Amino acid sequence: MKYQQLLMDFGRSVMRRVRATPDDLAKPRRNSRLRHDPLLEDFANQLLKAAGCRHLKVRVFWNPSLRTTAGMAMWSDRMVVLNPKLVEVSAAEVQRTLRHELAHLLAHHRAGRRRIEAHGEEWRKACSDLGIPHESRCHELPFKRRRVARKFFYACPACSTILARVKPLRHTAACIKCCRKHHGGKYHASFRFRPVERPDKIAA
Repeated sequence: MKYQQLLMDFGRSVMRRVRATPDDLAKPRRNSRLRHDPLLEDFANQLLKAAGCRHLKVRVFWNPSLRTTAGMAMWSDRMVVLNPKLVEVSAAEVQRTLRHELAHLLAHHRAGRRRIEAHGEEWRKACSDLGIPHESRCHELPFKRRRVARKFFYACPACSTILARVKPLRHTAACIKCCRKHHGGKYHASFRFRPVERPDKIAA
């Protein structure tokens, strides 16, 4: 009965979002493009409680700057950001994407300081607990995509895994596969990604 009430509250929040104008939504100081959604936020935190997580509180925002990304989970800010285009698809898609991103935060919360893969077993378990047990890694929504050249490349010194990035790494990162295999999933400097030339230039 409680779960059904959550779904009803969620439906009302989506209908309000469809009718809302940008001025109805509060703006956070850090990014004026974001629009705070207190109703979806309350729904998200109730979902976390239903999944047995009472100590994680998240915030939910809409970001009209998102193009092909359906949603984002930001662990450092305990925040979920959604693409407003989801409303044009369906209320069910808004809900699915919200749960997808919540699963990332829930998985990180449960893992503590342990490193985990973005869409690994911890995330899949979180998806199941949030009601989307067979969730896929990426969405297949009809958002127009644009090609962005990846100009920065990094390699793991141990296994030579290549990491291609549109922007340079801003923080220290290590190969998750090697950290899992040799160091119990914890970060180790010997597996830190190092800058390399573009792969096709190396082959040439």
